[in-house]
Amino acid sequence: MTNYTNLKNLFLTLLLLFTCVTNAQEAVDYVNPLVGTDSKPSMSNGNTYPAIAMPWGMNFWTPQTGKMGDGWAYTYAADKLRGFKQTHQPSPWMNDYGQFAVMPLTGKLRFTEDDRASWYSHKSEIVKPHYYSVYLADHDITTEITPTVRAAMFRFTFPENENSHVVLDALDKGSYVKIIPSERKIIGYTTKNSGGVPENFKNYFVMVFDKDFESTKTFSGEQLLEGLEIETDHAGAIVSFKTQRGEVVIAKVASSFISYDQAELNLKELGTDDFDTIKKKGRAAWNKELGRIKVEGGSMDQFRTFYSCLYRSLLFPRKFFEYDLNGNVVHYSPYNGKVLPGYMFTDTGFWDTFRALFPFLNLMYPELNAQIQEGLANAYKEGGWLPEWGSPGLRNVMVGNNSASVVADAYLKNGNNQNYDIDTLYEALIHGANNAGPLTAVGRAGADYYNKLGYVPYDVDINENAARTLEYAYDDFTIYQLAKALNKPKKEINLYKKRSLNYKNLFDPETKLMRGKNENGEFMAPFNPFKWGDAFTEGNSWHYTWSVFHDIQGLANLMGGNEAFAAKLDEVFSLPPVFDESYYGFVIHEIREMQVANMGQYAHGNQPIQHMPYLYNFAGQPWKTQYWVRETMDRMYTPAPDGYCGDEDNGQTSAWYVFSAMGFYPVCPGTDQYVLGTPLFQKTTLILENGKEISINAPKNSASNKYVNTLTLNGKTYSKNWLSHKELMQGAVLEFEMTDTPNKTRGTKSEDFPFSLSNEK
Repeated sequence: MTNYTNLKNLFLTLLLLFTCVTNAQEAVDYVNPLVGTDSKPSMSNGNTYPAIAMPWGMNFWTPQTGKMGDGWAYTYAADKLRGFKQTHQPSPWMNDYGQFAVMPLTGKLRFTEDDRASWYSHKSEIVKPHYYSVYLADHDITTEITPTVRAAMFRFTFPENENSHVVLDALDKGSYVKIIPSERKIIGYTTKNSGGVPENFKNYFVMVFDKDFESTKTFSGEQLLEGLEIETDHAGAIVSFKTQRGEVVIAKVASSFISYDQAELNLKELGTDDFDTIKKKGRAAWNKELGRIKVEGGSMDQFRTFYSCLYRSLLFPRKFFEYDLNGNVVHYSPYNGKVLPGYMFTDTGFWDTFRALFPFLNLMYPELNAQIQEGLANAYKEGGWLPEWGSPGLRNVMVGNNSASVVADAYLKNGNNQNYDIDTLYEALIHGANNAGPLTAVGRAGADYYNKLGYVPYDVDINENAARTLEYAYDDFTIYQLAKALNKPKKEINLYKKRSLNYKNLFDPETKLMRGKNENGEFMAPFNPFKWGDAFTEGNSWHYTWSVFHDIQGLANLMGGNEAFAAKLDEVFSLPPVFDESYYGFVIHEIREMQVANMGQYAHGNQPIQHMPYLYNFAGQPWKTQYWVRETMDRMYTPAPDGYCGDEDNGQTSAWYVFSAMGFYPVCPGTDQYVLGTPLFQKTTLILENGKEISINAPKNSASNKYVNTLTLNGKTYSKNWLSHKELMQGAVLEFEMTDTPNKTRGTKSEDFPFSLSNEK
């Protein structure tokens, strides 16, 4: 008996100790910035790089394994590091701009990217959002980085060596460096970019060391030079020291899109703080933002996955503004090349991020999103159009006019509490909705056809025409919603309401799927619903048919009613993952990612269908939403380097997980509603910006208890399949009773279904 008691006491002591250790961890400790880095062009497990940065920081830093100009700047499987790069890359497909690289080394002076590269191991790598450390084996140097929003500090720990060096590589396509030994400083600029910039684009940088230089060199391409200054296609600088074993050299670095003087001003973000203080402040900054959502009652892997996704949701769009000498907000315009007052943000594609990332900002960061809206108004005034994919200026990629959703959703949810120029933004939406832009991805390609026929025809040489039509119809719905809120003329309101029903023009009653239509009104033929591309964007008809976010009931009616609609949803998961890649001529990575997922035609790795599991709520079968959402969370996301199932895409795929783990999702931005799913954790607490809290409690939640039996909202039984944004913002307590058996009576009545335009009174 005594032995049993002792063992019991020991067990309880160990359990208490484990609980204390676990509770001592802060949110940032769960983040793994390497999630998604085990990727390649043919198979994306995220296509991310470890962004060492502050939330929405102007400048990110990343270790660089790829060669200069390679969009895959860091891949987990690589053996060598070529440097540490300041980056503004939103995705490998968009590539980078405003980048330069820093690399320390010892011994023989080797400055080209291949020669200076060093073997490294993940075993000697520490990766946090606010801190990076790695041991460079070939040089016997430990390099550490910790950033601020526009600056960063390096800490190099050198061995004893007569020839220790730091290379600053300003890269090709036009660059300049100048070494100023008396100030222990390197200044310069880089112009390397991937498009979307004015002719005068430069990223100005300054790097200051705390140790005198023994010698200096510059280089042009592969040619080593003796001078202190060079302007050429590919410029670089090298500063050298004698170091003792374990000697630490500190380097402070900052950049600006405005000027050298502004770069110096941005360097002051570091102040007089030492490396560890900057690191501590960075950790605190991340904990502040990540800690706004607290999850409890889950596995360690679920915690790590959740906070890693939350980290990715807090990176883009990046701040593209700076503070002048008087503390005023200013920006270099990527639209006209001028330095102007006011906010500017960039590096986001609305085709991806309108779906969940921007609604997440509207829920948790309305003040920041108000600044983003001001930045969009500035973009319109400076460039004549709203960006659909900005990096940093207008880029010609993807389809749709989804800036309408981003603008409308922000105002409809928080506009009354924020102060920005919604009139200019509304003008921008109307302009973009009725005109083809200077690029096919700006404004609306085929706008004249769409406005005349109600669809973009298949046979008029406008690619991805069915996808454009479906997205334009949804975008028109968001304009309709915004026009009502702004009390626009009845005629204008009715126009956009009518246009929002244009999705019906592409519904094929024979296949009960969306199908391209020719100018003469006949459907295109032959039709293969498994054909990717062609009339659709990075998907097929099985993926895009559900892109009627605003009128799911209308879509269900076309399919023959709710039962037929739900059966069609079922087919997405039961069909084999067959595909027709003939439009592309090869298997694009998005196809392969669907094929290997073993979820039928459900291609969660790409955006068009990510909302689809939530649509069972509109047909009175919410338990199927609960099943498939949990399946997707469990199977498609992990906290490992291969932890995504496709491109992460600027926070969108991450925000899907964050929302879904909380138990609801914004199927239709531009409405007040979130559609219910199934919470992942036993308890989730959201601390809203207004000081209110949302408590989401599911104490019986488990791997098997994935179904919602009952729900109470603020103590009252709640049968609806949706939650109101307005009501949540007032603070709310949700109590989920979870079970392992589907409840096929809750949420089955039409009055419990989420919003559909066809049901609007």
